[in-house]
Amino acid sequence: MAPKRGGSGSRHGRDRRAAVVHAQSGSARFTGQAPAAAVVGGGLAGIAAATGLAERGVRVTLYESEPDLGGRLAGWPTRLADGSTVTMSRGFHAFFRQYYNLRGLLRRVDPGLDSLTPLPDYPLRHSSGLYDSFARVPRTPPLSALGFVALSPTFGLRDLARMSPRAALPLLDVRVPEVYERLDGVSAHDFLARIRFPEAAHHLAFEVFSRSFFADPRELSAAELVLMFHIYFLGSSEGLLFDVPAEPFPTALWDPLRGYLESHGVSVRTSMPARQVRPQPDGGLNVTTDQDTTRCDALVLALDGAGLRQVVAASPELGDADWRARIDRLRTAPPFLVSRLWLDRPVAPGRPGFLGTSGYGPLDNVSVLDRWEGEAARWARRTGGSVLELHAYAVSPDADRGAVQAEAVRQLHRIYPETSRAWVVDERHEWRADCPMFPVGGYQDRPGVRSPDPAVTVAGDLVRTGLPVALMERAVTSGFLAANAHLERWGVRGQTLWTVPRTGRSLPLRGLAALGG
Repeated sequence: MAPKRGGSGSRHGRDRRAAVVHAQSGSARFTGQAPAAAVVGGGLAGIAAATGLAERGVRVTLYESEPDLGGRLAGWPTRLADGSTVTMSRGFHAFFRQYYNLRGLLRRVDPGLDSLTPLPDYPLRHSSGLYDSFARVPRTPPLSALGFVALSPTFGLRDLARMSPRAALPLLDVRVPEVYERLDGVSAHDFLARIRFPEAAHHLAFEVFSRSFFADPRELSAAELVLMFHIYFLGSSEGLLFDVPAEPFPTALWDPLRGYLESHGVSVRTSMPARQVRPQPDGGLNVTTDQDTTRCDALVLALDGAGLRQVVAASPELGDADWRARIDRLRTAPPFLVSRLWLDRPVAPGRPGFLGTSGYGPLDNVSVLDRWEGEAARWARRTGGSVLELHAYAVSPDADRGAVQAEAVRQLHRIYPETSRAWVVDERHEWRADCPMFPVGGYQDRPGVRSPDPAVTVAGDLVRTGLPVALMERAVTSGFLAANAHLERWGVRGQTLWTVPRTGRSLPLRGLAALGG
């Protein structure tokens, strides 16, 4: 079945309590000779920063080390054993409805967000047989929390009686950075243990969510988990359902955005990693690649943690000693696996497009791509087969990767038994270890958007923004904030941003939260 296009992806509204983040005042754009800016990193954060600067007339050069834009959402062509040319990528990503700034970026090239298609549910399945769904859960808090408890099979009356309401009070009024001051020293696992969530709910729902940060909940900061509950569940009326690109990432996102940037004068230099940055006496900076050294008036470092550490380590005059030391302490999350299987027969008709899993060894979720991605649907129609994607997060660095791949497929056969009878036309296995780690007590080491040098800003999903954003939305938001910081220095108006509510939604609930200390 071909994926349905458009749908809720075309909604222009947002939560009526969404918070606006006004840009600084100033002139609309540069006229005459404009300053030059370098953006290092061509993922979401770098593209947002380049967009924010170029739209105001800044002369932007965008450096990306890989052959294509996209960062951790990049895609590339691959040829299958049956002769088909298809797109492989870093895997499934959910475009939640509360990703206001990401959606604003995409609207530059797709005003109606027709490139996104909605998935009807966010189902979760545990190996014990328990199954949760968010399709019927009310969207608006606190009805969302009450509805989840009422509808979930993991909450019984005895379970509810055992819970500790006082320990759960911080969930009712989440603010940034206060949530980090209160909970960054506690692990997500220990925080949930304090609340005494039912064991089944802990594994089925909350561990699934925490592992979306590519981390074991015993190592993940509780502050990051609690912020996530605020963004996706308790603080926003957008709900937990989401959209996905209706075509592979390059077609749906990166090719149009690259064209948009180039139409605004951006010089996009792919396969061109920036190696070193050297501040100059006049306040500018020299950016050195393998080919040349170019001067700029402003720099945005929109890199993953490892890339940021490398550039800063190779640029001893950049920032100050404390800033450099904190960046050097940044950690990367454990490796993760994305396996894509092209099968010779379809899965059963009722299989969802996406399924979160728990208790199935290394397997964290299963996507049936031909349910929603056009390229996969066309391959499935032509061959009579199906295209599946498996994810395994937070894999031990010492694990036997071949064994993990085989075990993920074995667990797929448990979940969807019909796949055990399918012949694998071809398969691809991508191993990566480049996502940020948000460890217990690590918030203080994460860089903010502004650096000690006003000509240098930092962007990415590892960056502290002071706003309730996470994952892809944090990357885009930080990119726009990085551009705004430079525009402010030059007296030019920046990009207005939006977030989910910046406090708990209800005054009585905020009062209750205060009782939690």
